[in-house]
Amino acid sequence: MSEHKLILVKRRTRLEELVVRYNTVQQAQFYIERLGADFSDYMEEDRRYRQSVQQAQQQLGQLGRVQTIDREHVPNFIFGEQDIVVVVGQDGLVANTLKYVTEQPLIGVNPDPMRWDGVLLPFTVEDLSFIVPDVIRKQRTLKEVTLAKVELNDGQYLYGVNDLFIGRKTHVSARYEVRLGSSAEQQSSSGIIVSTGMGSTGWFKSVLAGATGIVGSAAWQNMNSEAEVATASASIHGSRQELNHFNWDAPYLYFSVREPFPSRTTAANLVFGQIHSKQPLHIVSQMPEDGVIFSDGVEQDFLEFNSGVEAIIGLAEKRGRLVV
Repeated sequence: MSEHKLILVKRRTRLEELVVRYNTVQQAQFYIERLGADFSDYMEEDRRYRQSVQQAQQQLGQLGRVQTIDREHVPNFIFGEQDIVVVVGQDGLVANTLKYVTEQPLIGVNPDPMRWDGVLLPFTVEDLSFIVPDVIRKQRTLKEVTLAKVELNDGQYLYGVNDLFIGRKTHVSARYEVRLGSSAEQQSSSGIIVSTGMGSTGWFKSVLAGATGIVGSAAWQNMNSEAEVATASASIHGSRQELNHFNWDAPYLYFSVREPFPSRTTAANLVFGQIHSKQPLHIVSQMPEDGVIFSDGVEQDFLEFNSGVEAIIGLAEKRGRLVV
């Protein structure tokens, strides 16, 4: 038996979430089938996931001390230095767990390879019997992941594995001052996305894809001169080319402003750029209420970002370590 404690992280299935909402499986089934959906898919997903968690507990129990925690308890859990973290997927659970560990090795397990692609889930439950001993003996490769970190002037902070969102809770415009290096401007937008290398194929990619689609469209070309179209196309193409080399361990982040609105009091020039150790991004909120910062799409885990609060966004002092 190993002296390392094995932390198994799991989540609720869709069925369990429905039962929380509707109290019983029967009531959940009635709701889903009334909408014409296939409830058996929820049942099968739940069965496979529970089976995978149980098998993982058995496998890990033969290798060391096991502690199982649910996703909602991860933010408040204190991980020991010698702990080995095993996450029974999906990808989102791996990302959410990675930002709360302090460089402990993390093993992503795909509970149902026929259902989930699992970019961050390279292993199956059956692999744990040899993967964990390899990790204990330090014989497995660890892939480092750059994390983003936002710090507020009131002392609060938050990490992001994929991305950070800075904006409003609702769909109304966010108002703030943004500063990068020697450039600064007042902005009104739908918010700012800050992406890590791991997150550059997610939300951030969709923002650039939308911009590329607009610039390349016939409608855009009809509205603008050939010179303007060529300049915009070259700028967007250059950004997308650079992202092809935006690795998970890249020592920088990128930010993009969503739908910036130029007016008499706001500008739309500082809308895309690189953040690195010598060039953090500064944002001062001008939103009287509903200003928020959240990471990795988890809106429930957020920092309030209202008038007068300053956020400094840069590279985190720690890195994630994924077992591959």
